[in-house]
Formats: sequence, C-alpha cells, structure tokens
Amino acid sequence: MQSTYYDQGTPAERWERARLFFDARDYAGAARVLAGLVQEVPEQTGPRLLLARAYYHSAQLRRAEAELRLIVERDPVEHYARLMLGRTLQRQARHEEAERHLRIASALAGDFPEE
Repeated sequence: MQSTYYDQGTPAERWERARLFFDARDYAGAARVLAGLVQEVPEQTGPRLLLARAYYHSAQLRRAEAELRLIVERDPVEHYARLMLGRTLQRQARHEEAERHLRIASALAGDFPEE
C-alpha cells in the first residue's frame, strides 16, 4: 500500500495536520486525514467529532450524520454531537427529526425556555 501525505506520521502528527487543514477551511483535506485516524482510534471522540464537522462544512451531510450518530449512540449526553446532528438534519430538510436532537442539546447545555 502506498502511503500518502494524508496518512503519514504518528496519530498525534496526523491530528495536528487535520486541525491545520480544518483551521485553513480545507474541510475535504481535513476529512481525508481524519478518516484514517478515526479508523485507527475509533474509540476516541475528538477525531470523530472533528471528522463529522469537516464533513458538515464540506456538505457531505450523510457522512456527517453517520459519524454523529455513532458518537451519540456511544455517549448520549455528548452535547455538541447532539447539536451538530440536529443542524446536519436541518440542512437535509429533516426538521422534525432535527428538533428532537436540538431540544436534547439545549437541555444538556442548560438552555431552558423561560416561562
């Protein structure tokens, strides 16, 4: 197997490279690095969440949704993953399904409507 720039280096080096791509708004490049990293360390939430964000920002919404659902399944109180899942569903015009996740995210963040 031929190694590419995207999968060279230690996991820490690839994490840093992915962050640089993400910060430079090269979301597709970040996703290329992160996809391999997530396969290598599937139990870590950080790389998977950043991968979902990279997919979201590069309009790969089905992929973003899949990653976010894995995070929420593993950790139902992961506030940011819930919020991102809701927004991802909204961008797919699945508003009713999105509302549930957005309400849970608000509750987890302590944002309760004033009565």
